[in-house]
Amino acid sequence: MSSAFDLIFFSIAAMLGVAAVGLIAVWFIQDVTQKKHSILRNYPVIGRLRYFFEIQGKYFRQYFFANDRDEMPFNRATRGWIYKNSKNKGSLVGFGSTNDLRQPGSIIFVNAAFPIQEEDQLPTPSLRIGEGYCEQPFEAKSIINISGMSYGAISKPAVRALSLGAAQAGCWMNTGEGGLAPYHLEGDCDLIMQIGTAKYGIRDEHGNFSAQRAKELSKVVKAFEIKLSQGAKPGKGGLLPAGKVHEEIASIRGIPVHQDSISPNRHKDINNIDELLDKIHYIRELTGRPVGIKTAIGGWNFINELCDSINRRGLEYAPDFLTIDGGEGGSGAAPQTLMDHVSLPIAEALPRVVDALLQSDLKKRIYVVAAGKLVTSAEGAWALCAGADFVNTARGFMFSLGCIQAMRCHLNTCPTGITTHDERLQNGLVVEEKYLRVANYARNVNKEINMIAHSCGLRHARQFKREHVRIVETAGKSVALNILYPYPEPNKKKI
Repeated sequence: MSSAFDLIFFSIAAMLGVAAVGLIAVWFIQDVTQKKHSILRNYPVIGRLRYFFEIQGKYFRQYFFANDRDEMPFNRATRGWIYKNSKNKGSLVGFGSTNDLRQPGSIIFVNAAFPIQEEDQLPTPSLRIGEGYCEQPFEAKSIINISGMSYGAISKPAVRALSLGAAQAGCWMNTGEGGLAPYHLEGDCDLIMQIGTAKYGIRDEHGNFSAQRAKELSKVVKAFEIKLSQGAKPGKGGLLPAGKVHEEIASIRGIPVHQDSISPNRHKDINNIDELLDKIHYIRELTGRPVGIKTAIGGWNFINELCDSINRRGLEYAPDFLTIDGGEGGSGAAPQTLMDHVSLPIAEALPRVVDALLQSDLKKRIYVVAAGKLVTSAEGAWALCAGADFVNTARGFMFSLGCIQAMRCHLNTCPTGITTHDERLQNGLVVEEKYLRVANYARNVNKEINMIAHSCGLRHARQFKREHVRIVETAGKSVALNILYPYPEPNKKKI
């Protein structure tokens, strides 16, 4: 019996050996005859290891070699902080911080000698967006909110979990430019409908803005946001590959099925600031809802001209909110050149935009939403100090859903089911579990922003000013934000 098993074993081993040798021979012939890759031509078979390790390298660095604070776009310490808060496990650490406060750009809050006691602390006040300028103002309760992520770019269970979690946490959810899907409505959360350059979900059969569709949407959304550009790819339109444009996506967006869907790099019906203000006023009058703008910032001409035009034409033409996206934004796929080198980072763009509003005496009229890699409570508190009223994040909420930064958002192979339409992969995202993590993340960010405010001697987070935070310039030296960006006097513009 033993000899029979031995014979079978050796036979199988021999066949596997022959198959392996045959495969290596095939690879060898392929490699030495192909003309595209020099390494494979000169080092057949073994040269394949180079390409394998090149692909796998970022994962090895992430898990084995990079320090907690080394990685980009988000390091392990940041991701871990989000994971713990999403699971409601707190963010306590022992023995000291791994954050190097000597690094330029580090944020240091100015703690008060006598912080606010618990009995004197107040809840963060909500703000009514569009108050006095539209029929149905929007009461926004949460500082941290879900930035625009389209159904199509992210999966059905991801949208459902975000909607349910946003409703439980009391924050708003932006639809992204892909239109309003039924899954956005599932949680009955506060929704902001984004109007992208292709007018997805709010267009007629010719691709133009549809007033009828806008009126229908106004019954279920709290505000509209005209997207001029985003930090990840300013000046570049979007592409949804044909493989992702199934019948449901096509129906929601109002586009042909199974065809590449390309959004223009700007709105064809908005050619200048006056036409932008006309569109804002028109949609607000049409729907009765607040209307805002989302844009990345490349310089000061746009925001200065916008403020001048508003003061010339009247406050009824002003956007009800401005979403300022930093150049470090980018939950979706975009050309690396644009991601790396185009538009200002939020650290510079935000205070400059706020300055323009203060100079023009428009800050009380227009609320400011900060976006662009602001995923922690400290970054949110900094944004409030700089002059923002709210913070939007996409990737922060993606991490709360379980994102592991695999950086496959554009490949339809997301291993956590967030940015894929592969049902097998989507099966890993359990909505009933993940929506609770979405809610926990939002609540805990809001809670910790207020914790920082109390440490600074403030009763609530909306009392933050620039003097409450310092920015490290060089090792051992920091400067107060109000020194870096002094508050301007109204109607006295800097040149």
